[in-house]
Amino acid sequence: MPSLFNLSGKTALITGAGGYLGSAMATALAEAGCRLVVTSRNAERAKSIAVSLPTIEGAEHVGIALDHMEEDSISRGFSEAIELTGGLDILVNNGNEALAKDWKDVSAEEFNRQLANQTGYFLLSRLLRNHTVERKVPGSVIMIGSMYGMVGSYPDTYKDICAISPVGYHALKGGIIQMTRHLAVCWARDEVRVNCLSPGPFPGEDVSEELVHRLEEKCPMGRMGKPDELKGAIVFLACQASSYMTGQNMVIDGGWTAW
Repeated sequence: MPSLFNLSGKTALITGAGGYLGSAMATALAEAGCRLVVTSRNAERAKSIAVSLPTIEGAEHVGIALDHMEEDSISRGFSEAIELTGGLDILVNNGNEALAKDWKDVSAEEFNRQLANQTGYFLLSRLLRNHTVERKVPGSVIMIGSMYGMVGSYPDTYKDICAISPVGYHALKGGIIQMTRHLAVCWARDEVRVNCLSPGPFPGEDVSEELVHRLEEKCPMGRMGKPDELKGAIVFLACQASSYMTGQNMVIDGGWTAW
């Protein structure tokens, strides 16, 4: 069993590795022996994140500048990642440019900008697929979705506290889940697996206590998720333990979507 979850000798590129959930997932992959390429719009910040990660069996993590919202930056960053590491095996599409505007006041330009996160996910995924096929090695693409790509939110939960969850976010995450399925069947014979990890309620420390309390009332487990509770799932999707799994959406939500 331990060998199934061992990522030694593998290299993963993860976007948004410095974020609230991204940092936990990056740490998990590193603890499983994976070598990481972490990205940020700022190269120095990416390098700082890389050196903070644990190293197993001498894996040397690297940080590069890559903006997943810009096609030229994606191309440059992916090429640099290959140049620095010699090859990539795993991609974690986690970065997200957020927009805190709900259906009442979001403009067409803002809505389209939020959906562009998915375009970045696709372009990076295609690069990883082409790269692993050229190298004749298996590949694993992991999209980060959300329970809000599957269900609507509860408007009363947000009332008098903040805007309801953005309509663009729901559209984005639902699209990511469906894109996962489509790319999975297109690339299955290429030995490139594509799966999605959809977290449920994992509010950051800046979320008000009242909102957290209301969210807890909607969750069967009666509490919010902790970033470390995604670590097992991300390693599972990246490693040999999930070798016969593709096109699936793994939901870690405390039972939220089981109501």
